[in-house]
Amino acid sequence: MNSLFEGIAYLFEEILFLPFNALRALELESWTLANGLNWIFMLIAAAAMIYWVKQLKKFDKNDNERKDVTSHSYL
Repeated sequence: MNSLFEGIAYLFEEILFLPFNALRALELESWTLANGLNWIFMLIAAAAMIYWVKQLKKFDKNDNERKDVTSHSYL
């Protein structure tokens, strides 16, 4: 059993965390490059939010949504 847990520890520490170790070493040289993945995710989230707001405006302009109080039975 001990060797099983040591094998799992080796897998995570030496193999699966290798990209994170590389990012940790890169951060000492360039903060911007080390956080590049975060910047990419923020750009994707901003683009998705802009698309979502544009779609909301488009459906609001159509004016086919029922906005009266009785539009839902539970209201």
